[in-house]
Amino acid sequence: MTRREELEAALRHLAPDIPPHEFDAVVDHAMSSPGLRASNPETALWLSMTAYIRHTFTDYDALLGDGYDRASARHFVIDNTNEILAGWGVKRRVADTE
Repeated sequence: MTRREELEAALRHLAPDIPPHEFDAVVDHAMSSPGLRASNPETALWLSMTAYIRHTFTDYDALLGDGYDRASARHFVIDNTNEILAGWGVKRRVADTE
């Protein structure tokens, strides 16, 4: 099984209701990120998924642009991030400490 196939199988398990476009974007990010290449598929996908949601569906980048530090910006978007994860069928939630 190729790395991409492993990631795809793991993502289908982790996020069974993820829309097809987001599915491909999350897998592509996990494949192309140097820091995620050596991670196990579940870890790589969790990090890829939460980053994708944060940057695509929340005000995270705008908050950073307004001068908030990463921890503060993440705090302000945690509820929205977790709502999207729930909508994708993901059981795990982002903790305020992540």
